[in-house]
Amino acid sequence: MKSVHLVLAALLVVAVGCSSKRKVKEVDNTETIKRDFEVRDASSNFRPAWIEDAEVWAEQEEKEKDSRWFAFETEPKVNREIACNLAKANARADVAAEITTFIQKTLAASTEGAAAIDPANPKTQPMRDYVSNTLAERVQSLVHGAAVTKTYWEKRQFMKEKGAKKDHIGFTCAVLVKMNKKILKDAILKASEEVVGKVDDPEVKENVKKALDKIDEDFLKARQGQV
Repeated sequence: MKSVHLVLAALLVVAVGCSSKRKVKEVDNTETIKRDFEVRDASSNFRPAWIEDAEVWAEQEEKEKDSRWFAFETEPKVNREIACNLAKANARADVAAEITTFIQKTLAASTEGAAAIDPANPKTQPMRDYVSNTLAERVQSLVHGAAVTKTYWEKRQFMKEKGAKKDHIGFTCAVLVKMNKKILKDAILKASEEVVGKVDDPEVKENVKKALDKIDEDFLKARQGQV
């Protein structure tokens, strides 16, 4: 009887472990979903799972552990070529924008960071100007090796009767971007160091350093749903 209980307990642990693992799946374009458009054509009969969550998709597909994965999709454009060219051209800028936004939110969310970017404190003006106006461009220059590995496009028929502003055709394009994990972490650390470097006041500088401590690890954990 004791051995039976042990077997049942082991099976329960396995079942719980399997059920708690994050999953993402393809979306069937033929499903009836209330949107202001209908998909008239696409590069695949299924909307790829990586568009919904690139990191979870990579985990499911057992992709290389030393890479991080991003997915970006354009707004509707007048033709497929423009949409996909724009998606590919903006891949690095989109990665940089995600990093920049995370740094800004981290500063705003932490006690030390919020105090450090207080607009009422004139000592923080140079740093606030840098974060607002320059950080995204600087991060983009640090992001090397962001490679587009997959694309997916849709031809959409937007209809007023479904809620669109007007009847028209639009093309969207999504890209899956792979980036080396070490290069990504180095870019985040370098960017955070430059943010700290824009502060002269010792006390404020220390607060900013505390707010951005382990920002590289936090960014990766956030993308994997761990924080």
